[in-house]
Amino acid sequence: MSHFIHTKDDLESAIAELVAADPRLAPVFAVAGLPPLRRRAGGFAGLASIIVAQQLSTASASAIWGRMTARFEPLHPTSVRRARTPTLQRIGLSAAKIKTLKAIAAAMDQGAIDLDALADKPADEAHAALTALHGVGPWTADIYLLFCLGHADAWPAGDLALQEAVRIAFGLAARPTTKEMGPLAELWRPRRGAAACLLWTYYRAMKGREAAPTMPQQSPTRRGNGRD
Repeated sequence: MSHFIHTKDDLESAIAELVAADPRLAPVFAVAGLPPLRRRAGGFAGLASIIVAQQLSTASASAIWGRMTARFEPLHPTSVRRARTPTLQRIGLSAAKIKTLKAIAAAMDQGAIDLDALADKPADEAHAALTALHGVGPWTADIYLLFCLGHADAWPAGDLALQEAVRIAFGLAARPTTKEMGPLAELWRPRRGAAACLLWTYYRAMKGREAAPTMPQQSPTRRGNGRD
């Protein structure tokens, strides 16, 4: 059975259950407080926004996203698949991101994957379906599942800020590796995603800077375009 975080109440309930299941999280919650609800639309636009934002500043990602949603209104996989590479390059997309977006669009057009239907699958199964797509890595898959579908058990084990939050919270000598993050979170199933939200907020409280992944926002003049 899958669990979801669609509302603030869902998140608050999940955090309470996590703290009850693992008392080590009580002091983490005492410092962090309730994490903000970070939900975004799913589907092709949701996954595309995560890919566009990778390795870019928030400002750069938002500028590129604004141009993309202005060029493709609505942002549909078929339109992106058929778009000429120079058109996408002028928007500001790198060659690697163009290849990834076109591969995802082709898979959707061919019926090889239904991004919204992944919400009905267990987190690990949905994660495997996403990472089977060209250019979609484990981190991207988990961020999509957590923020776009509200999947409460998504666990972005490769996220550096999350690893550092775990190190600080549990007094570890070194930041845990991606492989080590898996066993560390077993006790938190099926609410590992809620644990990630709590730990990102804890990181922000301890370090004084944002840790949770952000996805691009459109400029105010284009707020009516695309998915935002």
